[in-house]
Amino acid sequence: MHIMDILQNSTRAKATVVTLEVLEDAANDTLTLRFIDNGCGMDAEMVQKVVNPFFTTRTTRKVGLGLPLLKQNTEQTGGHLGIESEVGKGTTVTAVFGLTHLDRPPMGDLAGTVVLTAASYPDIHFIFHYHNDQTGYTFDTDEVNEALDGMSIQEPEIIAYLKEMVEENIKN
Repeated sequence: MHIMDILQNSTRAKATVVTLEVLEDAANDTLTLRFIDNGCGMDAEMVQKVVNPFFTTRTTRKVGLGLPLLKQNTEQTGGHLGIESEVGKGTTVTAVFGLTHLDRPPMGDLAGTVVLTAASYPDIHFIFHYHNDQTGYTFDTDEVNEALDGMSIQEPEIIAYLKEMVEENIKN
């Protein structure tokens, strides 16, 4: 859910390119999630505020729990959360978890989250990098759309195929 939440933040920030990197490093016992976007960005004051659960830029509610909960979960595993942002340039959120820590939330349906987010925002260029000690894999919607040759990434059959493809590649 953290991944989907931060990807949604990027889309709300009007990003046209969103990158998610998932890096499993067994030697250092870390799992790093890095979200990079070219959205509207934030000034230094806003970066400090976004980790406060009682701050949100949304008008539909008075709290914003996404980044504060992500920060809490990283810290519970001996990790940390970092946010770098520049107005007009974009934002990078880096969440580092203890890979084998008992309190690390499960990864969940990573392939489904990536593919469904990409299909939900077909005008955004999504890039997903997955790396562990043995392998690396990249899913890039520009490459996917080129291969689809005019077919929509939003077609249920395409979504199912892409989800299976991403699952296989990150499993292997």
